[in-house]
Amino acid sequence: LHTLGLEVAMITGDNQRTADAIAQQLGIDVVLAEILPEEIEQVIRQLQRGEKVGNWKLEIGNSRQRRVAMVGDGINDAPALAAADIGLAMGTGTDVAMESADITLMRGDVRGVAHAILLSKRTMRNIKQNLFWAYAYNIALIPLAAFGTLNPMIAAAAMASSSISVVLNALRLKRIRLG
Repeated sequence: LHTLGLEVAMITGDNQRTADAIAQQLGIDVVLAEILPEEIEQVIRQLQRGEKVGNWKLEIGNSRQRRVAMVGDGINDAPALAAADIGLAMGTGTDVAMESADITLMRGDVRGVAHAILLSKRTMRNIKQNLFWAYAYNIALIPLAAFGTLNPMIAAAAMASSSISVVLNALRLKRIRLG
């Protein structure tokens, strides 16, 4: 997650000492421990608004508003998963958490979070590329075809090749290796 330029926080009901030990092992930036389950959703909303939470002042990116992803697996996580901009439920968790989340990671491996984010970024880049080339084709060739300066057979072949190139570009996503 750090490689992707993300700040990582752990919000937990566990005691501070346990949470700090886990955070140190995993390289988590900020630990908010001893948070009651009903307070987690409130913390998510404060993070989204860029407000100070506990002794943690957000410093990365735009401090007025930010996107917050929440990863959880339990019943107590469901409201926060729904409130987050992106809720990611672990597939090994409760049905309530999976229903509340936007994405369900099929395995209980936390590394799947980084894989999901990387894949979504690559997918969005791919969509933008496809839209660019589709618009470029339409802007360049449709007026030529409309004014009769382009043979309709060539226009049809260009349209077909445009569609094929979009599909082939999208298929490149299958080659992404996620660890």
